[in-house]
Amino acid sequence: MSTVVLVHSPFLGPASMRPLADALAAQGWPVLLMDLQMTVNEAPVHQRLIGAFADALEDSLVTDDIVLVGHSGAGPLLPSFADALETTVSGIVYLDSDLPTPGRSWRDTVPAPLVTHIKSRVRAGKLPRWDLWFDTDPLAELVASDALRASLRDEVPEVSWEFLKEQRPSVAWLGPSGYVQLSSAYDEAALEAEARDWPVQRVGLHHLAMATDPEVVATALNAVLSKL
Repeated sequence: MSTVVLVHSPFLGPASMRPLADALAAQGWPVLLMDLQMTVNEAPVHQRLIGAFADALEDSLVTDDIVLVGHSGAGPLLPSFADALETTVSGIVYLDSDLPTPGRSWRDTVPAPLVTHIKSRVRAGKLPRWDLWFDTDPLAELVASDALRASLRDEVPEVSWEFLKEQRPSVAWLGPSGYVQLSSAYDEAALEAEARDWPVQRVGLHHLAMATDPEVVATALNAVLSKL
């Protein structure tokens, strides 16, 4: 079995993927949980993320084939992560994320009013913490467990505003891909994945389901992994 490398969103920390890591391990998968928290606070963010990812993978001493699984904002970076490695990547899976948009920035891919809204909250070149982007707190709304919510909130970084302006790396991925949809916000991405004949699983929960319902998400991810 390939080692499943879990990559958390740049707007969250590894605690958001730790329950899923435990659930996958319980199903027999070798799992490596990445921690990229310290790479998002200064530009160039993409370059720092890719370098830190490659260094962490090398330091892990994993030598078997790996599958990369990226949640949310980590999803579009998976091809560039794979390209930076000497280790064989046998597949990538997008977990409730957008698909790659090589050469385009996040700012280029979302409605202008959202860009204006987020930009208005930038202070000293930093985005607000992800849980402060919205009128209602998504952590309070989606995560019932006080302990889990606290561990997630403790890791939410202040990301450089430049990250949303930087062009995403123009890296082609020609290997197997799959998609696991957690929330309705990613209907379009899941449909595009199906149109590309990728294996797709829909969970029908919410964006942080890998933390709150890890066994359900692990089962869906297992189904996709088995088809790569």
